[in-house]
Amino acid sequence: MDFPLEFVERTRLLLGDEEWKKLEAALAGEPSVSIRVNRKKYGGALADALPVPWCRDGYYLPSRPAFTFDPLLHAGCYYVQEAASMFLDKVLGEYVTSEAVMLDLCAAPGGKSTLARSALPEGSLLVANEIVRARAQVLAENLTKWGNPGVAVTNNAPEDFTELGPVFDVILTDVPCSGEGMFRKDETAVSEWSTGNVALCWQRQRDILSAVWPCLKEGGLLIYSTCTFNREENEDNVAWIAGELGAEVLPVGVDPDWNITANLAGGEFPVYRFFPHKTAGEGLFMAVLRKTSDADEPAGRCRKPRKDKGKKPGKNPLKVPKEMGDWLLAGGRFRLEVEGECAVAFPASHADLYDRLKERLKVVCAGVTLAEWKGKDWQPAHSLAMSTGCRCDAFPQAELSYKEAIAYLRKEAVVLPSDMPRGYVMVTFRGHPLGFVKNVGNRANNLYPQEWRIRSGSVPEQEEVLK
Repeated sequence: MDFPLEFVERTRLLLGDEEWKKLEAALAGEPSVSIRVNRKKYGGALADALPVPWCRDGYYLPSRPAFTFDPLLHAGCYYVQEAASMFLDKVLGEYVTSEAVMLDLCAAPGGKSTLARSALPEGSLLVANEIVRARAQVLAENLTKWGNPGVAVTNNAPEDFTELGPVFDVILTDVPCSGEGMFRKDETAVSEWSTGNVALCWQRQRDILSAVWPCLKEGGLLIYSTCTFNREENEDNVAWIAGELGAEVLPVGVDPDWNITANLAGGEFPVYRFFPHKTAGEGLFMAVLRKTSDADEPAGRCRKPRKDKGKKPGKNPLKVPKEMGDWLLAGGRFRLEVEGECAVAFPASHADLYDRLKERLKVVCAGVTLAEWKGKDWQPAHSLAMSTGCRCDAFPQAELSYKEAIAYLRKEAVVLPSDMPRGYVMVTFRGHPLGFVKNVGNRANNLYPQEWRIRSGSVPEQEEVLK
């Protein structure tokens, strides 16, 4: 792989000649393959897998299977994630031990968000945000499949959050960066690299941090992360946060055998760098800071609350049927309401904050969408089937074979057993919900989301990732 000369010179200066040669060789090699298991959905073991030492549910696989054609991936039983990024699990496990409200500001496609939602204590709320609309839809899909109801997905710029004030106990800023740590996985990152782009990135990162700093409670945690190597976007920005915004840099307990690299800029504060020649994974930088003071709100960053552009309720607005409460394992802990033509359940303990989010932000999805009003009928939503809060025995169930499951995920016709009752049926694979069909007798209408369907025409032999 040919790297830009200036990148080579800068990185050699940062690491030294010997370490640079090792990194260069690693960047020419094949990336490792790793997944993280969703223990709310899957409790079994993984054959031939090795644990990721800094993540409780992370595993390295010996080879890369055809993930697209594994129904359990679509059921949210695991997420394919680069191993170094899983260090977030170690950070949250060490510092967040009680119910918290967390913002993942730059969250798409959802790797760190799904991890955070698993690592946060029971009763917590995660707000996962993505500024790019198309990427926000991908984020919503992945969090819906992960299934935890304590989530809201938003599609906003960082400055849109400023007016909320200090509502978050934890903010993760996995900021847009020059992407040096992803060079061996993304050739575009190599071709787009320049010193000018590095300069634009570290300045934009500071703008992002300034915008959301007023939203972090005093004493709250800021987790700062990039997937790049240079010091400007890493140590220099951490020093700036501590000095200009007011924060204490915190240590994280790590094992020396993990080969995580410490501060390379000569500073005494702790940071955590992952290099592909030292750890099995891609490049990552992470630092943890505790807010010690409130900086003045940046001028011109506040925006007026968004006006509700939704449909006004008619003379006979829809109401959530009482029986929908029985679709949830702990129905009393949710506030049920109709939003547009959807029945939504949101954790009652965070309902007030959810109302504030809806007033000021664009909420893509939140909690559990229970059903959608279709004509004259409430149709169970795919979000309900994916949710760990769903009481699955509220619906008839039909177990699918592997080929039937793939057909369902491609939104093809599915044939149900002749004794299956008419109406809405939950289809499963190895006991894990995949979604709903509507049995009309001579056929079953496939209700899998059209935009999520498997589009590839070739289907490999069944290759199980989880046993």
